[in-house]
Amino acid sequence: MSHITYLEASVVGLIQGVTELFPVSSLGHNVLLPALIGGSWATDLNVAAPESPYLAFIVGLHVATAIALLIYFWRDWVRIVGGFLSSLRDRRIETVDQKLAWMIILATIPVGLVGLVFEHEFRVLFAKPIRAAIFLIINGLILFAGEKFRTRRSLAADAEIETEEDLAERRAAGSGVAMHASGQRAVKQLEASRAVQADQRLTAVGYLQALVIGSSQILALLAGISRDGVVMVSGMFRGLSRQDAARFSFLLSTPVILAAGVLKIPDLTGPLGKGIHGQVIVGSILSGVGAYLSVRFLMKYFQTRTLTPFAVYCVVAGLASVIYLSVK
Repeated sequence: MSHITYLEASVVGLIQGVTELFPVSSLGHNVLLPALIGGSWATDLNVAAPESPYLAFIVGLHVATAIALLIYFWRDWVRIVGGFLSSLRDRRIETVDQKLAWMIILATIPVGLVGLVFEHEFRVLFAKPIRAAIFLIINGLILFAGEKFRTRRSLAADAEIETEEDLAERRAAGSGVAMHASGQRAVKQLEASRAVQADQRLTAVGYLQALVIGSSQILALLAGISRDGVVMVSGMFRGLSRQDAARFSFLLSTPVILAAGVLKIPDLTGPLGKGIHGQVIVGSILSGVGAYLSVRFLMKYFQTRTLTPFAVYCVVAGLASVIYLSVK
């Protein structure tokens, strides 16, 4: 059985936390990195190898990533879970929180079913370095197409949100809320209000569109295809602003990532996890910190910026990896 060192666990944990939320495919990076470094890394960190703890390790890190997302969006999840419970109690779905809760559930079902049934086949067939590099290139092309062929509805949604936020910032600046301690509470209230407004826009797309957007996560079972990237592109094609598409992507990711990690915990506590519990803890801490900092950065980034830099990165990194692995 291969082993995982603390250095390997630290690097993989940090990369997992960052690339899980950046639209560049965490699984693709975790397949490519060991192959590019070579040596013991290629032996220890082979996701397709039988009886290897690596897959259980990186998927187990998903728990830390999901916890980071829950911490960042905790106010939203309190509302969403409350909406779900109230919909069961009242036997009706009327409020924004109730609708969003069921949209997330509905959108998660396809990838959950496909992942449970075909995860092993996807991993054996496609989790190879050259194939991961090719899919990383494809991921870049998907991101580029998402920006190049945005719908008028999506562009109009961006403009509408920008206008609303400019007005809100002017009102806040005019009242001087940022100049004293109570202003911090006002800023948090403003952020909470923006989150509610974003959820109102998300629920307006309807359950069918949510199902279609959520189904795009199935592509992320291919090493090199980013879950958040394809969900964002799918959301923008269906009229969401870039900012709302990113928000919906992160909300959809949370239950999927958490479930995937929880399902691998028995492997980590069993024979496959023997001797690497310390490495799991170190990797999880770095994964969680990386994920939290990433989501904070990306939620601000997608307010004004595009997927294009990530598209360029994926194409260049994918092509370079294909060339290097072919001549290695």
